[in-house]
Amino acid sequence: MTSPDTLSELRFLIAKLRTIAELPSSAEQALLALPFRVRTFAENTDIVRQGDRPMECALLLDGFTCRYKLLGEGQRQIMSFHIPGDIPDLQSLHLPVIDHSLLALTPTKLAFIPHLALNDLTRTYPEITVAFWRDTLIDAAVFREWLAGVGRRTAHQRIAHVICEVYTRMRAIGLTDEGRFPLPVTQAELGDSVGLSTVHVNRVLQDLRRDGLISSKGRFVVIEDWEQLKAAGDFDAGYLHLKDARVT
Repeated sequence: MTSPDTLSELRFLIAKLRTIAELPSSAEQALLALPFRVRTFAENTDIVRQGDRPMECALLLDGFTCRYKLLGEGQRQIMSFHIPGDIPDLQSLHLPVIDHSLLALTPTKLAFIPHLALNDLTRTYPEITVAFWRDTLIDAAVFREWLAGVGRRTAHQRIAHVICEVYTRMRAIGLTDEGRFPLPVTQAELGDSVGLSTVHVNRVLQDLRRDGLISSKGRFVVIEDWEQLKAAGDFDAGYLHLKDARVT
C-alpha cells in the first residue's frame, strides 16, 4: 500500500502527468510505488552540472529550478524554468552525459529516482512510457517557443510571455490562487532567461504594472488582466499541449 507520505511527495508528478496524458489508476499506483530518496538544496545551488553522468532522475517536489548553460566568457543563458512535478533531467535515462546544468533558484526539495526503477517501470507500463515521451516532446516545444521569443519578440513580449507560461503551467496543477502565483526569480535571472539586462527587465516590469496587467509582492505575481497580458506576450498556450483548455 502506498504510504500517505509518498502520496504527498509525488502528488505533483501525478497532477502534471494528468494534464498531458491518460494514465490508468494502475499506472498511477506504480508511479507512487517508485523508490526515491529526498534531498534538499539551498538557493543558488547546482543540482546537476554539465558533464555529470547521473544514475538517478530528479523530480522537483518543492521550489523552483532552471536549466542553464554557461558560455565561454561566463555569461549565463537560462533555458527553462521548472515547477513541482517536473523531472528536468528525464533525458538522462537515455542520454548518459548531461549537456547543461540544473540550478535551484530557491530552497528546493527533490526526489531522486533510480534510472533502473524508471526503466523497469516504463517496460512494464506502456502508458507511462507514452506520458514520459509526451512530456519530453512538450519540453522540446517549450524550447522552440523560447527560441522564437529570444530571436523575434520584443522585450515586453518576452517577459510577458514567460509570466504567462509559468502561470499557465502552475494553474494546471493547482498552484495558483485567483491569479496569484509564485514567481521566485530575481530580475537578473529573468533577464538571463530572455536575453535582457537587469535594467531592461526592471523597466518592462514597471510598464506591465503601470498598464494594470500584473502586480507583485515579494516573490509572488498577481495576474490583473489575463487577456491583455496574453496579448502583450504574444502568448498562445497551444505549445504546452494541455488536455484541459480551461486552464489556458
